[in-house]
Amino acid sequence: MMLIEETAPAAEALPVAALRDHLRLGTGFGIAEDPAETAALAGFLRAAIATIEARTGKVLLVRRFRMQLDDWRDRLGQSLPLAPVLSVEGIEIDDGEGRVTQLPESSWRLVPDSQRPMILPRGVILPHVPRRGFVTLRFTAGFGASWGDVPADLAQAVLMLAARYYEDRSYEGSRAAMPFGVSALIEKWRAVRTLAGRGGRELR
Repeated sequence: MMLIEETAPAAEALPVAALRDHLRLGTGFGIAEDPAETAALAGFLRAAIATIEARTGKVLLVRRFRMQLDDWRDRLGQSLPLAPVLSVEGIEIDDGEGRVTQLPESSWRLVPDSQRPMILPRGVILPHVPRRGFVTLRFTAGFGASWGDVPADLAQAVLMLAARYYEDRSYEGSRAAMPFGVSALIEKWRAVRTLAGRGGRELR
């Protein structure tokens, strides 16, 4: 399986001001914001968001993704590795020899489950993928386009983790370690992860 993030969270959606308040950094009274500091805070937030998303399988801010599989894991239904999925823009099958078939929306449907979204066939099974071919799915996932759309516990976990990264600028000793408070906040969002591609074929 290959999962590619085609868009990144918009810079204006990052809660830089909230992180600055959380860290009690000086503002107001004519104190100008330092662009270098703002860029650094945004970087810590992006790192924290990526970590929380990797641990939970939940996409905090809306982005577009592309997933490529050697074959369906199960032709009765294909699970998606991220949630919540808002829409599926298209599914296509490449036969490995340059011929690409776009699957009509009448042949499949999205089940937008909060833990394990799935693509289900409208008929009996999903279409056959040639042995040398692959299937590509393009979809949009995320809780919303603004930080206010992110669930409060996940938003707080991001601020706490970003603050940890800020306080340990080298990341040494803290990059791999997840603070207990952050782990507690994200625990209910964690789901058992399964392969998104069929186990019998080699993953790309």
